[in-house]
Order: sequence, then structure tokens, then C-alpha cells
Amino acid sequence: MVSFEMNDRKKIGLGLTGFGLLFSFLGIIMLFDKGFLAMGNILFVSGVLLTIGLKPTMQFFTKPKNHKGSISFGIGFLLVLIGWPALGMMVESYGFIMLFRLWLLANRCSLPAKEPRLRLDIPSSFCDLADHTVQRKASPGVIRLAAGSFPKHAASPVQK
Repeated sequence: MVSFEMNDRKKIGLGLTGFGLLFSFLGIIMLFDKGFLAMGNILFVSGVLLTIGLKPTMQFFTKPKNHKGSISFGIGFLLVLIGWPALGMMVESYGFIMLFRLWLLANRCSLPAKEPRLRLDIPSSFCDLADHTVQRKASPGVIRLAAGSFPKHAASPVQK
């Protein structure tokens, strides 16, 4: 269980994660500079380890549903370290998307549209499908059927 108490280790971890993202961004801006990208990757991974701990990090990356994303992220990480930054970042990005796809979909579709300039238009059927997928993944064996949880083009779960 992850506690939300902010101790010194978590503060250092968040700082390292932030610097890792900054170095990765600078590496991309500087036309895939392998030094910045490698440093960004190392800082990001070490920051995540310090922020949530070794055991929860290992449990997250070794879940069976996360194997494809974990392997892709690791291969991309190694490709950046050995000097193929463009290919490494593409493989790493795919791994990142595969690891966090359900979280990204669930949070994007549940955000309130308080600021219209910041709102992206995503079709409601896509959000409904993402909501149905997250609910199904969240409670295995039990599928919650709510009104409007299926896209318009999908067949109704109850055939009359």
C-alpha cells in the first residue's frame, strides 16, 4: 500500500522524476541528443523508484497485463543507452503508452471541462468504451453495465 505522506525520500524521488522529464524533453528538443535522453531516462526511473518504492515498482512492471509495455520500455531504455536515441524513444513511447493506457484514458474522459480552451474534443463513444474497459479491468469477473456505457455502434449486451 502506498502512503500519501510526503517524506524526504519521496521529495527527492519527485525531484529526480521531474529532472528526468526535463532532461528527456531537452534531449528531444536538441534533435535526440543521446546524452540528455540517457540522463533523462536514468533520472526518471530512479525518481520513480524513490517515490513509490522498490517493491511497488517491481510489482507494477511485472504484472502480466503490463508485460508488453514493460518489455518495450526496457528495450527502448537500452536502445537509448547504447546510442540509438530516435529508435529508442519510439520504442520507449510505445511502452509508456502500453503501461499507462487505461489510466490515461480514464483520467482524460473524466476530467471536467471547466476551461474550454484546454479541453480536447474526444468523441463520447470513445470515452464510453474507455470507461467500460476500465470498469471491466477494475473488477474482474463482474462487469458493471450502466446506461450509456457502450458505444452507439456496439451491440446491446441484452438481446430482446
